[in-house]
Amino acid sequence: MTPESQYSTGFISLTQSQGIDDHLASLRYAGIIQKALMPDQEHLSGLFRDHFVLFLPRDIVSGDFYYAIRNKQYISVAVGDCTGHGVPGALLSIMGISFLNEVFQCKIERRANRALNMMREKVMKSLHQTGERSEAKDSIDIGLCVIDCNTNTLQFSGANRPLIRIRNGEISEFKPDKMTIGLAPLKEHSFTNVVIDTLPGDKFYLFTDGFSDQFSQVTDKKFKYKQLKRVIESLSGLPLSRQKEYLEDTFYEWKGDTQQIDDVLIFGFQL
Repeated sequence: MTPESQYSTGFISLTQSQGIDDHLASLRYAGIIQKALMPDQEHLSGLFRDHFVLFLPRDIVSGDFYYAIRNKQYISVAVGDCTGHGVPGALLSIMGISFLNEVFQCKIERRANRALNMMREKVMKSLHQTGERSEAKDSIDIGLCVIDCNTNTLQFSGANRPLIRIRNGEISEFKPDKMTIGLAPLKEHSFTNVVIDTLPGDKFYLFTDGFSDQFSQVTDKKFKYKQLKRVIESLSGLPLSRQKEYLEDTFYEWKGDTQQIDDVLIFGFQL
């Protein structure tokens, strides 16, 4: 009997087990660092009348991220979904957060689409993306809102991620551009800037596609975006904290024992 087999526990040796434990510990610590780069509850409570963040990484660290910052009278809030999940997605999400900080520290006119245009340039330059087929296809889908607290207007610009508004119990959807942050298209267009007047009581939702793409243990079908919109609309009369609880319960009930296929993120806020 070899020394290694003496210390074998089932199919995994103690050495292998220790390696797995070290890997999980590293991932958990990386998750703590990633979470620290995103705004905490105290910061968000100072920006919004009410809010919730439903954040369910698939692999401890996440390719999804959320962002919120105030600069003078402007509040900028975003939800991003990076290519992949786990460690590769998390590294790209950290890059996305860093580039948003750079963009909003620039002394430029606060326009949501201009911020996405600048972010796209930074991502493509950093990843050396020129449109060649052989290069990495990493990218970020994102929904971004810039709120002017003086005029009560909200600008929205989206790269494959929409914005939902609930007003007096009725739902409205503001569609994104069908472009991503990264990967130069054959003909590069500016992102669209949508200006929305806000009223007291309006609730807004930014989200990634992890919730709607989740398969059910019972039906083996995806939850789907239309059903997610119906659920959000049905919750409109509840405080946002209660909406978070209901959405989380709905997700786990739908998923059952089926593997979670992607990171999940929904950010709801009321001005």
